[in-house]
Amino acid sequence: MCTRTPKMIFAAAVLAACLSAPCLAVDVPAAVSATVADKARPAADTERDANRKPTETLAFAGIRPELQIVELIPGGGYYTRLLSVLAGPKGHVYALTPPPRPNGPDPTAAANAIAADAHYGNVTVLPLSYTDRALGLSQPVDVVWTSGNYHDIRNSLTDAGIKDFNKRVFEALKSGGTYIVIDHATAAGRGADDTKTLHRIDPETVKAEVTAAGFSLSDSSDALHNANDSHSAPVFDASIRGKTDQFILKFVKP
Repeated sequence: MCTRTPKMIFAAAVLAACLSAPCLAVDVPAAVSATVADKARPAADTERDANRKPTETLAFAGIRPELQIVELIPGGGYYTRLLSVLAGPKGHVYALTPPPRPNGPDPTAAANAIAADAHYGNVTVLPLSYTDRALGLSQPVDVVWTSGNYHDIRNSLTDAGIKDFNKRVFEALKSGGTYIVIDHATAAGRGADDTKTLHRIDPETVKAEVTAAGFSLSDSSDALHNANDSHSAPVFDASIRGKTDQFILKFVKP
């Protein structure tokens, strides 16, 4: 007769969970768990956690206290708040916001509101320049982060422009620094053909463009993969919004 010990029961439970859903081998530091559990996070953010999986994403990216982080195009600030709390008082987050579009909303409004909140006192809002050397920063940083908008940056530039921009990201990072790119996937082989229509991009295109700037591809994660996404609908379509198939790429500056 075989007696099941608590360790055996736990192992069986883990195996069952992995068989029923993607099982990602990512160790989650206590600081990441505490950051995601931060009670100051607005409900609008925490309600998106099931789809955005911040615990897995931040752990995979290697975000930790005391890092100097650049966030490109922070949008509503979902990740700005998380990055700020996780970086802590000895770290810093530079939220780089693009220039406003004609008759469009102020892209700095949400970031400025976060920076004005004492809970996020390590956030500085700066203008994003596509042409300034080292992104206009005076000192190199540990991480450059972009979530859901590499394709938008590409839409603002020519093919030569995105090549130069990635070189500026390279210059902005310390040796050993990381460039985290999260974006909506399009169908394999589509390259950058859907960046303006569907707001999606082929991860292989991102890999080719970023490594051409001198980066090495360190790792990738399927934490945000959705096999049920047909890749044919725009990311804002009600049928798929918030649940798109996304890729996470980690590049390192040698």
